[in-house]
Amino acid sequence: MEFANKEYFLLLLLLIPYILWYFLYRKKSEPTMRMSDTNAYRFVAKSWRMRMMHLPMVLRSLAFVLLVCILARPQTHNSWGQKSVEGINIMLAIDVSTSMLAEDLKPNRIEAAKNVAAEFISGRPDDNIGLTIFAGEAFTQCPMTTDHATLLNMLQTVRTDIAASGTIADGTAIGMGLANAVSRLKDIKAKSKVIILLTDGSNNMGDISPMTAAQIAKSFGIRVYTIAVGTNKTAPYPVPVAGGVQYVNMPVEIDFETLREIAATTDGNAYRATNNRELAQIYKDIDKLEKTKMNVKKFSKRYEAFQPFAIALILVLLLEILLRTTVLRRIP
Repeated sequence: MEFANKEYFLLLLLLIPYILWYFLYRKKSEPTMRMSDTNAYRFVAKSWRMRMMHLPMVLRSLAFVLLVCILARPQTHNSWGQKSVEGINIMLAIDVSTSMLAEDLKPNRIEAAKNVAAEFISGRPDDNIGLTIFAGEAFTQCPMTTDHATLLNMLQTVRTDIAASGTIADGTAIGMGLANAVSRLKDIKAKSKVIILLTDGSNNMGDISPMTAAQIAKSFGIRVYTIAVGTNKTAPYPVPVAGGVQYVNMPVEIDFETLREIAATTDGNAYRATNNRELAQIYKDIDKLEKTKMNVKKFSKRYEAFQPFAIALILVLLLEILLRTTVLRRIP
């Protein structure tokens, strides 16, 4: 924790004259009673009230200290740092069309893809990674970042129901997904820029063809690794029916030839995954990508943290007032 206005701590020096006044001069202004002899009271034990006589003064002093802490603006630590790390710039482009619900991979294609992608991200802490999702349309789910905790949280929110609900058009716009990922990488000044594109279909939507997007990626020095997920013939697909789910065999239609051409055009590689083990192995192969040095600036958000001090101040003042007006009340 830091204090933004540390100069306010100089106000604590005011406690010194207050304490001196309390113990040296305040007694002179208090009422007294003359007695001929006090010898009879020499051995009388002090009551608990006498022992707590100075407690209100201690509480007032503590309240003043808390007030000064609030004025000094306590804040969480805010650090900026720039360091050189070994990493690459990667955009993940993941198909979220409704066909990704097929269960030839377990528990289904989309969840298998997310699980392996999450493991891949966790294994590359120094990489600058972003996430694009696409169905009949494409958009950026998470821009390029080294904050992988945030990226993983956004990856877990990826669902195929955005296409099923009509939020975006259903279908497979491979060219749009690839072009969206390229737009996030094109202006980055680095040697290694990579897109990992995962899909289970063939391009049937979008205004940009896959090969046009591949040529654009090549012009910006971006390598594309394509992954086709799905079995070779048919895949079980869940269809909601009254009272449950019925499975139908959905034909697998993957345009692997186009995916191979995209990878070849950009000096990448094309892969085919028919089960979870193969998909995991593909990401392990891609994990061996070359690395390059890049400067990364990290920061933590600053926020005001005066609330605990304010709560403690109110409680201390209430306790001081309560004691001074009840059990420790002095007459006159």
